[in-house]
Amino acid sequence: MAYISLNNDAPGILGLMIYRPETAGPLNELTELLLAGDNTLSRGDRELIAAYVSRLNKCDFCGTIHGVMAARQLPGGASQVEQACTNPHAADVTPKMRALLDIAALVQQSGRAVTQEAVDAARTAGATDPEIHDTVLIAATFCMFNRYVDGLGTFAPPARADYEPMADTLLSLGYSKSIEAIQS
Repeated sequence: MAYISLNNDAPGILGLMIYRPETAGPLNELTELLLAGDNTLSRGDRELIAAYVSRLNKCDFCGTIHGVMAARQLPGGASQVEQACTNPHAADVTPKMRALLDIAALVQQSGRAVTQEAVDAARTAGATDPEIHDTVLIAATFCMFNRYVDGLGTFAPPARADYEPMADTLLSLGYSKSIEAIQS
């Protein structure tokens, strides 16, 4: 049960967005842009960054939903996501993705933890400056989302299967329109 009365039973950030639709709109637009907008990083890769940072932050809701979203969009599915979230250096991901996950992990610690060496390593692995930028912004945004979700004590369903219908909605409607579908 959330720390405040949300007047709805929706889990995680969904309950918070239903509670405060005026903040949900801009947050969903940002998420849509970062995770589903035009980008040289695949949608699966960007969802993986969100899942990885959320798992590092121990945010069960965000780690699971974005893990499910990444699994549906990456060739290695749930196994690839689990490997990458557990040990990116042993996972079946590209060297570029490993380097970007390293940067995401540094952002999760602190923005000041990111070093020129980490950025140079990502460039050497093939990451472009816009991809490095977007990785840092995704990681920073999900640190905020994780703290929002967990800071208000929202409910996270325990089973991965509970997230599949949410993933269906997000994949078919996108982040910006999904909250409207959930509310109706």
